[in-house]
Amino acid sequence: MLRKRLVIPLAVAVTGSSVAVAGILQADAAENPAPAGCGVSYGVAAQWNSGFTANLQLRNAGSAPIEGWTLGFTLPADQRVDGGWSGYWSQNGTAVTARDAGWNRTIAPGGTVSIGFNGTWRGSNPPPTAFTLNGMACDSGPVPGSPTTTPPATSRPATPSPAATTTTTPPITASPTKPPTTSGPAKGAENCTPGGAIAAGEYWLNNNQWGKDSGSGSQCLWDAAGGDTLAWGTSWKWTGQSNSVKSYASAVLGWHWGWKSTDTGLPIRLSEHRSVRTNWDFTVTQKTANTMNVSYDLWLHDIAAPDWPDQPTDEVMVWLYRSGGAGPVGTKQATVTIGGTSWDLYRGDIGWNVFSFVRTGNTTSAELDLTAFTDDLTTRGWLPSSKYLSGVQAGTEIFTGEGALDTSGYAVTID
Repeated sequence: MLRKRLVIPLAVAVTGSSVAVAGILQADAAENPAPAGCGVSYGVAAQWNSGFTANLQLRNAGSAPIEGWTLGFTLPADQRVDGGWSGYWSQNGTAVTARDAGWNRTIAPGGTVSIGFNGTWRGSNPPPTAFTLNGMACDSGPVPGSPTTTPPATSRPATPSPAATTTTTPPITASPTKPPTTSGPAKGAENCTPGGAIAAGEYWLNNNQWGKDSGSGSQCLWDAAGGDTLAWGTSWKWTGQSNSVKSYASAVLGWHWGWKSTDTGLPIRLSEHRSVRTNWDFTVTQKTANTMNVSYDLWLHDIAAPDWPDQPTDEVMVWLYRSGGAGPVGTKQATVTIGGTSWDLYRGDIGWNVFSFVRTGNTTSAELDLTAFTDDLTTRGWLPSSKYLSGVQAGTEIFTGEGALDTSGYAVTID
């Protein structure tokens, strides 16, 4: 997902005891001195029924780097943190704690780190009014570009902010106009709206721009065919920090914080040993130097019928192509051979397990049985065979740059 980084193991669960949480806060205070000045911005990016997505920015207002951080705040109403990203989240009563994820532990003078969480609410959803960083009270305000008031409750957004990784970010600026596209399959439907969706038979195309607030830019995607074999494309133009993902435009089969298509063949239980065969032929055009990858993203749950509130327990990524030094979350565990090809295997944690198989050499054409990757993890004892594969995605994570991805043929077949 992001550049290679070390992730410290989570020491306390979301429902950890007050004694355990207090012990961690005291340890952090000793290891991480209070910053000379700090600010925290909080904004509700989306709200629906009884759920919401909140984004936060931590600012170092001092003259020295912050090396390691622990954020603390109190939720003022009946609100719960269901899962967060770019940090280790815990909640005890109304008190919420977020610790750095390791790779984003340093906040440079004048720099910011973006984090966030998905939560639930009942009755009302007011924002926290006071924040601490390493035990020091911080100035607070809304996240730049976010609503100044809590948005009204609506239906679940098409693309909620998934628990994913973000690092130090520049100030948010206005997005430029729609990026140019390149030649490829004849275009059908096109969508340039962040979070926009295009139905494509059993699949749907997701203009997922979950990290757009960490930079500036825009992205479009289009459909060229539907049914069992899909052709589609996306073009982008993103600036900002080169180690911060802006988007993951993708073709989705099955679950992605809810369902849009029926008869997908998912979910399936890993213990059933069914093949999930896929072929993917694509072309990458880089108009400028890009930091990006082209990858599959598999979502797993421990329940058979997950819906939008159900956070995944595991995520398995299969990287086919990368450029600009992009690297996955976690640390390298092994090099394995699957499908006659060598892959570097990484393991990390962003509130759920993330396993990334990174091809040791780029390719723009793949024929794989994705079950072979989950089987490898099951054999290692890292992924129980009782888990359900609920979603299969194929797309491109963009950090920075201008370019396009054209898919001439893509399919997933579940035997």
